[in-house]
Amino acid sequence: MRRIQVDSTVRCLVEDVNPSGKRTIVFVHGWPLSHRIFDYQTAVLPSYDIRCVSYDIRGFGGSDKPWNGYRYDRLAADLHRILEGIDTKSVTLCGFSMGGAICARYMDKYRGYKVKRLVLMGAACPSFVQRPGYPIGMTKEQVDNLIFQAYTDMPQLSKQFGPTCFYSNPSEAFLGWFAGIGEQASVHGAISCLESLRDEDLRSSMGKICVPTAIFHGVHDQVCPFSMAEEMRRTIRNSFIIPFESSGHCLFYDEKDKCNSSLIDFITANV
Repeated sequence: MRRIQVDSTVRCLVEDVNPSGKRTIVFVHGWPLSHRIFDYQTAVLPSYDIRCVSYDIRGFGGSDKPWNGYRYDRLAADLHRILEGIDTKSVTLCGFSMGGAICARYMDKYRGYKVKRLVLMGAACPSFVQRPGYPIGMTKEQVDNLIFQAYTDMPQLSKQFGPTCFYSNPSEAFLGWFAGIGEQASVHGAISCLESLRDEDLRSSMGKICVPTAIFHGVHDQVCPFSMAEEMRRTIRNSFIIPFESSGHCLFYDEKDKCNSSLIDFITANV
């Protein structure tokens, strides 16, 4: 573990598993979680000579928890500093849920610097909420209710959020572990990121993605419905969908073997 300085006052916690691996994947987690959600990937992919880098977004997990910096532009700038801070020429970038939205903004703002391939996993793209001409996702009022719950009782919100993410039937111990990860988030950071999920529109960024893109999406996703994946496929050039027929939002656990094998195939493909 190490910390990378992403601006003058904020450092993000970074895990780097198998730094000598031939190929590198960088994981970006979603709300309100941390890099630990990719444990079932970082336990397997290094055996295939893949370096696994994952980090905690500011405000979450073991990273610093500042008052400011939770809009997608700033979070994309943090990702840029993370990529600058690792000694590799190219990576597969993988963003889950809100992490997918951060990756999409990064691809737009930084023209895909260092990114050879992109995986959007249950991504909150191109918009997490419904908008004129875009009837997909939650309503703004539903996200406002989540914000109210976060202000009132963040641990309870984190506990309630977990079961909605899975189509399989995780053990109580696993759900407790998952909720505990969410409880490491700062309340302010969690609320600010919910505001970004509610307010930011990435539709103009989709056409700026310029690398081969794999869209991993659970057919039974209750957080980011599968129609989001279909919209991403429609608007991102050189993209394809891998549907996870027995998964909800957290396909990396619901169908971990398929997720890992699909990642390995995509990372090692000659594209």
